[in-house]
Amino acid sequence: MKEAIRGYAPINGIKMYYEIHGVGSPLVLIHGGGSTIQTSFGKILPLFAQHYKVVAVELQAHGHTSDRDAPESFEQDADDVAALLKHLSINNANILGFSNGGNTAMRIAMRHPQLVNKLVLVSCFYKREGMIPGFFDGMKYTTLENMPELLKTYYLQINNNKQSLLTMFTKDRDRMLHFEDWSDDELGSIKAPAFLICADRDVVTSEHTVKMSQLIPDAWLTILHGTHGSFIGEVCSAEEGSKMPDLTVGIIQEFLDK
Repeated sequence: MKEAIRGYAPINGIKMYYEIHGVGSPLVLIHGGGSTIQTSFGKILPLFAQHYKVVAVELQAHGHTSDRDAPESFEQDADDVAALLKHLSINNANILGFSNGGNTAMRIAMRHPQLVNKLVLVSCFYKREGMIPGFFDGMKYTTLENMPELLKTYYLQINNNKQSLLTMFTKDRDRMLHFEDWSDDELGSIKAPAFLICADRDVVTSEHTVKMSQLIPDAWLTILHGTHGSFIGEVCSAEEGSKMPDLTVGIIQEFLDK
């Protein structure tokens, strides 16, 4: 397999980190909140790289990527990813987003539709009611101490700066606290073929994911057994020896190659 490329690009005032693995048609991977390429996609990236040119990114204030003097937003993240693809001379790609990365992926499809070939949306939401009961109430009281230890550990291995970790956590939390519902029409405006996936014990309800699949024209839908991220092998929920990441990659590949 071709050796991975790792680099930084000057994007909208930040130094944005990316990795490129494999060859073939481009598949962009967008991680979840508080996460890195490795914590969200360490299990499935090598599997995808056997078939595609995988472009994995780290968003504002996450992992290797620098911060800017502005709050995080899904719109800004979408524009950053779009600018990175232009920087890499990628005019069209399949885009997979997990958790908050799925929200960013949807915004890319809305704001930069010409960039998106197919869209894979994993465990994401478009209205506050889509999260499990109590999620947003609990978010009001969450602190850095509540952040999963593995996410903190992986971040500090990349950027050993506890103040930067706190900044990322605070911006992630505040974005969720201030999230305003998107309209059904916005979901319906997505023209790219889409595949929505969640788990039956996810933080996003299955009912919400079903509704999203009905609003996005001709979308595919799968609900798998597991918890948030377990079926892609996300570091905090991965189950040792599980074949679910292999299964998930297989069904996504069928969608992308159809």
